[in-house]
Amino acid sequence: MALGKRSPSSAGTEPEPNRGTAAVVAVLAIAVFMSSLDLFIVNLAFPSIGQEYAGEDLGSLSWVLNAYTIVFAAVLVPAGRWADRVGRRRALVAGLAVFTGGSLLCGLAPGVGWLVAARTVQAIGAGVMVPASLSLLLAVIPQEQRARALGSWSALGALGAALGPVIGGGLVEIGWRWVFWVNLPVGVVAILLALRLVPESRDEARGSRPDLLGAVFLALAVGLVAGALVEAADRGWASAGVLGLLLAAALCAGAVVARSFRHPAPVLEPGLFRSRMFSGAGAASVLYYAAFGAFLLNTVEFLTTVWRFTPLEAGLAIAPGPLMVLPFARLVAPRLIPLLGGVGRVAALGCGVGAVAQGLWLVLIHVEPAYVTHLLPAQLLGGAGVGLAIPSLLGAGSAGLPVANLGTGSGILNMARQVGTVLGVAALVAALAVPGPDPLTAFRNGIALTIAFLVAAGVVCVAVLTRRIRPAAAVAVTLPHPRPQETA
Repeated sequence: MALGKRSPSSAGTEPEPNRGTAAVVAVLAIAVFMSSLDLFIVNLAFPSIGQEYAGEDLGSLSWVLNAYTIVFAAVLVPAGRWADRVGRRRALVAGLAVFTGGSLLCGLAPGVGWLVAARTVQAIGAGVMVPASLSLLLAVIPQEQRARALGSWSALGALGAALGPVIGGGLVEIGWRWVFWVNLPVGVVAILLALRLVPESRDEARGSRPDLLGAVFLALAVGLVAGALVEAADRGWASAGVLGLLLAAALCAGAVVARSFRHPAPVLEPGLFRSRMFSGAGAASVLYYAAFGAFLLNTVEFLTTVWRFTPLEAGLAIAPGPLMVLPFARLVAPRLIPLLGGVGRVAALGCGVGAVAQGLWLVLIHVEPAYVTHLLPAQLLGGAGVGLAIPSLLGAGSAGLPVANLGTGSGILNMARQVGTVLGVAALVAALAVPGPDPLTAFRNGIALTIAFLVAAGVVCVAVLTRRIRPAAAVAVTLPHPRPQETA
């Protein structure tokens, strides 16, 4: 049976092997690459945006990033449910269209407020297309081909996030608005390829509407916590304003939990969290992506303010790390799974490698530029850690998801990533605002914060995800497949 002619109603059965999967994976990877790229591509545009919109500090500009990430996180799960319900390819195309339109609006924004609003539109599109992309990959790629396909998908997502500063640095040299306009031709091509190459897939049995109010409460909870982290640096943790934000965040989070137990299609599916692997991977992902977001912004700010690199130079300085991600995700991590006894152990190793890389940078950081001997070794080692950790965390969380819950489960896993990124960026902004005796103190605080997040993620992996398995079962644990009792 040809892949392109697969019936939508066959979404609950295992797809047959074929030779057309490479093109499908490539199209689906474009979506996750674009969404991840735009999480961080604006980092190097901050100075240029600040110059055009005079008077905006790093805390204000951070909302250009945080607004995108918060809305992205809130939309993911309802969008995953909607994709399961109306058709995953239809949702993918719709998300690509909204994302591309939002990119156009970002490039035309006349002020920071308009830019934040346009980034919200972008985030809605990204939040729709990412879970549709992953659930399509898991639904239409045959079991024996999923290991390589999942590694490519997740690695390209990590690569997009890590290459954001690199590509952003080059585009800022032309003009910061090109950071957003570059998405227009890519988005149009992705839509045409998706319509032509990707088969439709849906869950015919799913009928409940997603909990949109729960998604709003989730966005408010994450945004209020991020706001508290940013404001705490100026007002103090004991101030009425910060305590009020944290209390409001707790109330919104409580509303999300309460609705999750009552709504037929909740933002957080309580049943999925009964899986030790799924809940552990989600918790570890929050911590790991907090480290990832803090590391990228901290490095960009250090290079542009202390070493006085131009945006392009800073982007090129970061580039060697991302270049390590794909080979380690595609070639090294899959071979380590049977050797170490499971994806959880590989994820823990990736967190440890990342922490060592940041520890090396903490020791070597210096006010005088010394890229080759000081920053480059940490970049290469850190990129290897990313390549080991990110696909392994995704594989651990995806293991055993029933086909009917692919959109929902993948949405929750991706939501964990975005929540972590928001918290990491907000925590870093607070850390950089703490005064010190020399220019390096704030950035050392940022590195220490990154290490703390990485160590915490590694501890979660060791405690929850390191159940030893037989080598022959490694691929089955790494990649999702329906269990008989779950699909009955």
